[in-house]
Amino acid sequence: MRKFNIRKVLDGLTAVSAVASASSAAQQQQAGNRETEIQETLQSEHFQLCKTVRHGFPYQPSALAFDPVQKILAIGTQTGALRLFGRPGVECYCQHDSGAAVIQLQFLINEGALVSALADDTLHLWNLRQKRPAILHSLKFNRERITFCHLPFQSKWLYVGTERGNIHIVNVESFTLSGYVIMWNKAIELSSKSHPGPVVHISDNPMDEGKLLIGFESGTVVLWDLKSKKADYRYTHDEAIHSVAWHHEGKQFICSHSDGTLTIWNVKSPTKPFQTITPHGKQLKDGKKPEPCKPILKVEYKTTRAGEPFIILSGGLSYDTVGRRPCLTVMHGKSTAVLEMDYSIVDFLTLCETPYPNDFQEPYAVVVLLEKDLVLIDLAQNGYPIFENPYPLTIHESPVTCCEYFADCPVDLIPALYSVGARQKRQGYSKKEWPISGGNWGLITQSYPEIIITGHADGSIKFWDASAITLQVLYKLKTAKVFEKSRNKDDRPNTDIVDEDPYAIQIISWCPESRMLCIAGVSAHVIIYRFSKQEVTTEVIPMLEVRLLYEINDIETPDGEQVPPVPTPGTGSNPQSIVPQSHPSTSSSSSDGLRDNVPCLKVKNSPLKQSPGYQIELVIQLVWVSGEPPQQITSLAINSAYGLVVFGNCNGIAMVDYLQKTVLLNLGTIELYGSNDPYRREPRSPRKTRQPSGAGLCDINEGTVVPEDRCKSPTSAKMSRKLSLPTELKPDLDVKDNSFSRSRSSSVTSIDKESREAISALHFCETFTRKADTSPSPCLWVGTTLGTVLVIVLNLPPGGEQRLLQPVIVSPSGTILRLKGAILRMAFLDTTGSLVPPAHEPWREHNVPEDKDEKEKAKKRRPVSVSPSSSQEISENQYAVICSEKQAKVISLPSQNCIYKQNITETSFVLRGDIVSLSNSICLACFCANGHIMTFSLPSLRPLLDVYYLPLTNMRIARTFCFTNNGQALYLVSPTEIQRLTYSQETCENLQEMLGELFTPVETPEAPNRGFFKGLFGGGAQSLDREELFGESASGKASRSLAQHIPGPGGIEGVKGAASGVVGELARARLALDERGQKLGELEEKTAAMLYSADSFSKHAHEMMLKYKDKKWYQF
Repeated sequence: MRKFNIRKVLDGLTAVSAVASASSAAQQQQAGNRETEIQETLQSEHFQLCKTVRHGFPYQPSALAFDPVQKILAIGTQTGALRLFGRPGVECYCQHDSGAAVIQLQFLINEGALVSALADDTLHLWNLRQKRPAILHSLKFNRERITFCHLPFQSKWLYVGTERGNIHIVNVESFTLSGYVIMWNKAIELSSKSHPGPVVHISDNPMDEGKLLIGFESGTVVLWDLKSKKADYRYTHDEAIHSVAWHHEGKQFICSHSDGTLTIWNVKSPTKPFQTITPHGKQLKDGKKPEPCKPILKVEYKTTRAGEPFIILSGGLSYDTVGRRPCLTVMHGKSTAVLEMDYSIVDFLTLCETPYPNDFQEPYAVVVLLEKDLVLIDLAQNGYPIFENPYPLTIHESPVTCCEYFADCPVDLIPALYSVGARQKRQGYSKKEWPISGGNWGLITQSYPEIIITGHADGSIKFWDASAITLQVLYKLKTAKVFEKSRNKDDRPNTDIVDEDPYAIQIISWCPESRMLCIAGVSAHVIIYRFSKQEVTTEVIPMLEVRLLYEINDIETPDGEQVPPVPTPGTGSNPQSIVPQSHPSTSSSSSDGLRDNVPCLKVKNSPLKQSPGYQIELVIQLVWVSGEPPQQITSLAINSAYGLVVFGNCNGIAMVDYLQKTVLLNLGTIELYGSNDPYRREPRSPRKTRQPSGAGLCDINEGTVVPEDRCKSPTSAKMSRKLSLPTELKPDLDVKDNSFSRSRSSSVTSIDKESREAISALHFCETFTRKADTSPSPCLWVGTTLGTVLVIVLNLPPGGEQRLLQPVIVSPSGTILRLKGAILRMAFLDTTGSLVPPAHEPWREHNVPEDKDEKEKAKKRRPVSVSPSSSQEISENQYAVICSEKQAKVISLPSQNCIYKQNITETSFVLRGDIVSLSNSICLACFCANGHIMTFSLPSLRPLLDVYYLPLTNMRIARTFCFTNNGQALYLVSPTEIQRLTYSQETCENLQEMLGELFTPVETPEAPNRGFFKGLFGGGAQSLDREELFGESASGKASRSLAQHIPGPGGIEGVKGAASGVVGELARARLALDERGQKLGELEEKTAAMLYSADSFSKHAHEMMLKYKDKKWYQF
């Protein structure tokens, strides 16, 4: 895996930082040098960017191979990726540079090497004896297309079949072609008038290595004698062949055909098949041929000592089974089992006890590679149960719509999630151990817990243990079960915002310390969950409905449409209080017949049984307003210490007290400003003059791919016409500002959506809210897409019972800060430069009655912010760090002076910005739409890292990219895979140790005993000296124009990397041989001309010798 060269960015090196430092110096002067200088420890040498591991199911798989001795599985994909799997926790990802599809994989069994054949007609030899496999050799075929490869066990000669019907032979040690070629016209009958088609199968007779079975697509099979260079037998059938398999005794073979039949042939009876079977054909009564079926794409024929052989096949179903799922058929004696699969079968392999093809195979499992899954079937148990898959291959079970990454979580969190998740496991798996058990784990150098949370299109949320570069699912939460499901399409309410996936998760807000979880979904719904180890039954699901309006006119709004910012203690009678379960759907239309006051989803009104784990605390839904659907939620935050949740969209902001179940704040974005609105917004008129740098959610036309873009469910391209949402991403860049231009559906409302200002960032904290403040107090900082930051003051009642009785008072502070571009992230530092985390409650079990002592403690408990430094003195200041899509600012509090400013990008925009801890310090990490990953020191915003990593090619990356503590980051690299990376120099250096080893020295099993009589009468396996046949001395050299040898990047260095531990001696011996081989290779090139002339001379001499060999002296 390639490490990135990092451009070390020194302070003052670039013009931008020079301007930034000059401006910040001037600002410091203005501030009267009151700000204390904070010692920063992070330097550019602490940063390095490299990929660590890739998790998930290989996207678009195309090939499969298994090493039965090393017990390693390999999967190739249509994009040239190679995934290797050993025991659970041992995984590896490699990539062919060309990106061509992998058509076949062949292990050099127990050699620690693998050959891959690609659709661009290249062969590659991978060295698996190093932690990061590398290509040792490549061979590019110039004139012929590769269709099938076969490498016999313990042979160094690889047979390569081509589209033209020829077979070439490659020496896998030197990766050079032998001069021995089997031409198609020599293999088939001379009388045959047509071309036999591409080679679809090659294998040697298990009992005689000198006999090669060649299958041509048209239906011809040839048994070729390698020594005499002629065909022994030709077997012709009028149906196209898809695959061929031998019986281990070498007397019979089986072919699968395109009409759904299997033909079994006796080797010495080429005239007609010994038996024809149609596994899924309906037998007709009058002895006619069964009706044709779908093609049998692959067949395997495996024998057992104790019983009947297994015939395993994919495909072959009858044509009348429309809508039937793909099947794997296992025929064993008289029984036939048809195993239905969830996805179409790409390939399958039978795992056997022996690697020797001439012994009883003793199959014990079948690996089935599906389009979107990997299934292992236990052949030894009745009913063929599947093995429980230990790999994290279910990331894409429902498409991922968002994800969050948490490093350095509380240590008790993973065991707690695991214990509730363990109860969710399915039953009925095979009792046996997972059979793919090769390789060894790496050393665990990282000791901190890491959790990844993925949100999905079906409303499910999965928690993953991601500690120490592994991944394991801990717990799955289904958020959709709180809502009524529509039984059929006619029954569906037309209140849905989206046509598909109405429960899709858009935003996840999680407090690891208190374990409080809050999600926002695509149907403008918010659900708050509390973690509990007890099972409960909720009789009535607590629910609030919020009417969030976008009104700019000065006309008085009807009663009940807006809650005053400062609620009175009697808010229980408010329309936004808990709505009784009978939905107001009866009175859901306003006087003019428009849909009004109706949420998009219907909450269940029956009691809900909630298992241990995350349990519903409150459901909040935005409702339709006068025929307008609620706009999707763009920002969300929860605070467990305050008992508050807040969310916003392009209409405004709403805050809810989830302990008292009341709405505290419900304001249009403009109303947040009060009289301080910097934009002169006129009622109901489209804006023409000013183009804001960040646009609202509903028309992202100015190059903002901020969290609002999570609004689109990735699986539903069809959005309701009522929502002006980006339905597709067009990667054509605008020259002016290098931003994405996106499609835009027509607006339904008369207000131009561009004038709407969406809430893009929310942050609860305890800090200075106004310039005159002498001490920090609880507040909420609100960031908008127009680059404004507003502060709302929270006046919280005392803890304990008072917290549930007295209201929380919410009031705007009047503080307004401005940045360029939509606000993405906010954080706060104390006077020493340490991060001040938001206040939180410690987790406790809510479903168990508290004893008196606990109640007393609860009364005294006040929400406080845990600062790493000593308690805040009155005179001590804080720093607000604000990151927008264009710039970052550090603002001193309470003075509100901007002391540092950094313009992150002029021509692009930041997609994700996170304030993270690294090496006992903190920094700002940013990922830009132009593909750059950057980090900045805090508080001075010095550039520390700037690496071009990956351009934004699709919305999936924008939606899922996230940074976390300790230099970790991730994104969804394909619909099924998570790519993790690190920007920490220390992790890059330790990565080699942390990665697992694929190759472990294992003794090759002994060859099967021939037995006395077989040895006496010559009935055992016949060996063949392939070197004598295919070596240069016997067959000459292949044509140079046929294929071109390319040395791989993983040559000598690759083997050097493997020379450690037990493998050391072996690797060193191979290293010496390889170095000698390289020197010989150089010598060979220098004498190429001499060899060429000698070669042509020897060919002429050989032809002369053959011509006159059998002639008597008198015939000359």
